[in-house]
Amino acid sequence: MNQERIFQVLLAPHVSEKAAVLADSNNQYVFKVAVDASKAEIKKSVEQLFKVKVDAVQTLKVKGKVKRNRYGLSAKSTWKKAYVRLEQGQDIDFAVAE
Repeated sequence: MNQERIFQVLLAPHVSEKAAVLADSNNQYVFKVAVDASKAEIKKSVEQLFKVKVDAVQTLKVKGKVKRNRYGLSAKSTWKKAYVRLEQGQDIDFAVAE
């Protein structure tokens, strides 16, 4: 995987109450990733960007909701979420990512 693809795979950390609980209890972090990204690409990208060892990756697609507005119906886009479990003793600090 080339350097450019590494930065295209991970889009942002997904911040929620559930993500915070998972980070504390299971050493799992949640990321919003590219829709076409595979588990292997996500694993390599996290390992190279944050200098950690990844134990497992679980992915799911979040289906976009249909919303009603004054112009009729519009659809939010579908996106992909990845749950990344790190090996024991590893940690990601989003404030000082290199």
